[in-house]
Amino acid sequence: MNIVEVVPKDNYMLYIKVEDGKAGLFDVTPYLESEAFAPLKDRTEFEQIKNGRYFIEWGCGADLSADTIQARWVASPTENAQQEQG
Repeated sequence: MNIVEVVPKDNYMLYIKVEDGKAGLFDVTPYLESEAFAPLKDRTEFEQIKNGRYFIEWGCGADLSADTIQARWVASPTENAQQEQG
């Protein structure tokens, strides 16, 4: 899975789109209690996300692999339905 777009949303959610056009939301909330992810409770830090294509990372050193994201994201039915029709 190759990440082409990642956008921070409200409530520690990330909108993620991958190269095959699929998109979904990933909830970072369950990770915030770990030491590596705790700095992301600061909204400014959370929004400073970097796309490494096979992973995403933040300046504090926290990161998530594309495999982890794919295993735990909630697909966006609207986006995916539009992709299948197009």
